[in-house]
Amino acid sequence: MDRNSAIGFFDSGVGGVSVLRDAVRLLPRERFLYYGDNLNAPYGTKSEDTIRTLATHAADVLLSYDVKALVIACNTATSAAAATLRARLAIPVIGMEPALKPASLAWHGGHILVLATPATLRQQKFLALSEKYGEHALVRPCAGLMELVEAGELEGGRLRGYLTAVLDEYRGMQLDAVVLGCTHYVFLKRELARLLPGVPLFDGNEGTARRLKSLLEQGDMLRAEGEGGVTFMTSGDEAVFLPLMERLYRVPV
Repeated sequence: MDRNSAIGFFDSGVGGVSVLRDAVRLLPRERFLYYGDNLNAPYGTKSEDTIRTLATHAADVLLSYDVKALVIACNTATSAAAATLRARLAIPVIGMEPALKPASLAWHGGHILVLATPATLRQQKFLALSEKYGEHALVRPCAGLMELVEAGELEGGRLRGYLTAVLDEYRGMQLDAVVLGCTHYVFLKRELARLLPGVPLFDGNEGTARRLKSLLEQGDMLRAEGEGGVTFMTSGDEAVFLPLMERLYRVPV
């Protein structure tokens, strides 16, 4: 594989752009191809077999460009398809997991709230993670929340109403940390911080970006020179989703 080949990223939609940003910051010379499967979003309410089929197709789109590494920038797709893709491919395949382990270190007598898609929370990968680090965790499936990000709603009444209804369930409880178990939710940090002042928010994005860098270094596959760049692709309406991806790529988080 050519070290000058691009790195492929995919997600069910635009959420993985939040992971991409961390990777670009760590690897500014690399070229990145990002594929959002917006046509089939959300993954988080589908069956595991369906998610695996969709994720495999998204990976194949990126593999057609001879990428040198593949990042599954989606917690749900990682749980369903990472093992299958790693068994099949010779290139590094890097996935996501909810940041329950680092969040558990913030525990000081209260609860750790995990927000994620229904599929992520029922998959074996999360159940095993919770067995190790979730003694004080409260899990909350958030069907419909990623769709607000897909629609570009990062603030406003509809989003605030959704988040307020979710968090009202935990009013009066001591929350020591909140885990954002979907890459889409990272774009909601400012709104969540407003509703939960002082509560640390954890996501797995930086850890995934660091793992990508480490594997490329180990394989002597870092691009040595030249300018990096990002190309966005979508299975959905390009006139809608490509501008949204560009916008989210630049939104302060």
